[in-house]
Amino acid sequence: MRRIPLHVWLLAPALAFVAAMTLFPLGYSLLLGFRDWKLADGPDPWRWVGLANYVTLLTDDPEFVESLIATAVFVVADVVATLAVALGTALLLRRAGRIDSFARVLMILPFVMSPALIGISFRFFLNPEFGIVQHVVGRIVPPLAGVVWLADPWLAMAATVAADVWHWAPYMTLVVLGGLASIPRETEEAARVDGASDWAVLRDVTLPQLAPVLGIVVVLKTVFALKAFDVIFTLTNGGPGTSTQTLAYYVYHAGFQYYDMGYAAAAAYVLTALLLAASAFYLRLVFRK
Repeated sequence: MRRIPLHVWLLAPALAFVAAMTLFPLGYSLLLGFRDWKLADGPDPWRWVGLANYVTLLTDDPEFVESLIATAVFVVADVVATLAVALGTALLLRRAGRIDSFARVLMILPFVMSPALIGISFRFFLNPEFGIVQHVVGRIVPPLAGVVWLADPWLAMAATVAADVWHWAPYMTLVVLGGLASIPRETEEAARVDGASDWAVLRDVTLPQLAPVLGIVVVLKTVFALKAFDVIFTLTNGGPGTSTQTLAYYVYHAGFQYYDMGYAAAAAYVLTALLLAASAFYLRLVFRK
């Protein structure tokens, strides 16, 4: 009888944990998406309906379509803003010095904070009565004085994007700093010797060499933005109306407010398909030659 190698025994607990915490929920929710199960009707999944949940989602659910649009707006704005802030901050902190090193340490603080806490904090900042951001922005931009940010669809989306950027930009800045550290300084110095301006060096020398790292930042942030939930739940609760109700929040809304578990599972697998597509692109980008 063939003996099982030691490394298999050592890996078995971890593999069992992954199977119990990841593979089983994924498989069960996949089956649940083909059933009609409302928690108000009983504790067990009801009848098999096949693709009916998916057909209803894609053809006869305006709220689902609105959540897709909100998700697209949120993801694009979030990724572009995070990339711009991370790249600009990394270029400023590229120099070696005590202040720059101290700033790098401080930058990790927003990232280690809970997204739910960040959403609650931004909700206080934007409070129309005593919010400091509301007060400062009203002084700088008079037309925004007295405007209730979280009651306006576009301003609420902007606030949600700002909160998520504040959370993720420091981490992405460190990633970009790592990419900048791998760029040979000789290439930039040679361009300056040839008379290139700082902008020309950045555009023609630095950014082309940094492109693989920036691509990874974009794909990673896309994945994180697609599944963002905590900050939306605590900051806007999907409102006003459904203006900030992304697909992740829509799944929660269908499953735990309407208690339609089969329908929520189908919507969750639409989100899973988007995440898998972004993850596959990320893996191709990382492991390509």
